[in-house]
Amino acid sequence: MSNRFRIASLVYMMTNAVLFGIGIVAVLTIPALARNAMDWVPLTVAASFILAAPIAWVIAPRLRARYWRHRDGDVISGPSTATDNP
Repeated sequence: MSNRFRIASLVYMMTNAVLFGIGIVAVLTIPALARNAMDWVPLTVAASFILAAPIAWVIAPRLRARYWRHRDGDVISGPSTATDNP
C-alpha cells in the first residue's frame, strides 16, 4: 500500500464531507431543487462519494513534505541562506 493511497484515504473522508455539505446546501436553498429534494438528496450523496475519490487522489501528493521543495533542494518557506554582502 503506497503512501499516496494512505494519505488519499484519509483525505477522502474530509473531501466527501465537504462535497456533501456543498451539495446539500445547494439542494435545500435553491427552490427548484428543494421541491424535488427526495430525488436530489440521494443523488447528492452518491455524487459526493464518487467525486471525492479522484479529488482526494489529486490532493494526496501535495500533503507530502517532498512535494513542497524546489527542484534544487531549497525549501520554499523559511529564512534564506544567501547573503547580499560580498
